[in-house]
Amino acid sequence: MSEPAAVAGGAGPGPDGLLRCPWALGTVDYLAYHDQEWGRPVRTDAGIFERLSLEAFQSGLSWLTILRKRENFRAAFAGFDPGKVAGFGAADEARLLADPGIVRNRAKIRAAIGNARAALVVPGGIAALVWRYAGSPDPAPVTLADVPASTPASQACARELRKLGFSFVGPVTVYATLQACGVVDDHLAGCFCRGAGQ
Repeated sequence: MSEPAAVAGGAGPGPDGLLRCPWALGTVDYLAYHDQEWGRPVRTDAGIFERLSLEAFQSGLSWLTILRKRENFRAAFAGFDPGKVAGFGAADEARLLADPGIVRNRAKIRAAIGNARAALVVPGGIAALVWRYAGSPDPAPVTLADVPASTPASQACARELRKLGFSFVGPVTVYATLQACGVVDDHLAGCFCRGAGQ
């Protein structure tokens, strides 16, 4: 029996011959992130806070930019520990704005600090809130065109987060967080990572 023909925009072979989501095939940074992290369940408050923060910083930029600055972000934001970031004051904001290793955007920096404070008072924690939006698994997307930018669940989650005092948490940013944290599995049908985090 022959292999099925590749679908345009569908999973493609990586350097090792394994099929992957096509966005992962551009750089070694994307390849490692796709294979080892994206779509794997993240269930800690710090882990969810980190992904939500990084997705907010990514808005308007390439995700590759954020990936390459990720360790700098972690150092600058105290490992994305919400308790520590919530305590940041004016001196920390000035330090972050002067740090060339991160994205120096005042509004996004203030949002990360404010979101850390909001995360500390979420009943049950931010991870529990985000995971409430996990639904029954949808059919695997076949091509990138089948992957939505947002969903009713991400819209509802964004509304809830905003009511709790979060900012820079629109439905697209929230959906990207749900994907990154394995709340939804958007690895394409045929991708060897599909279902790996379940």
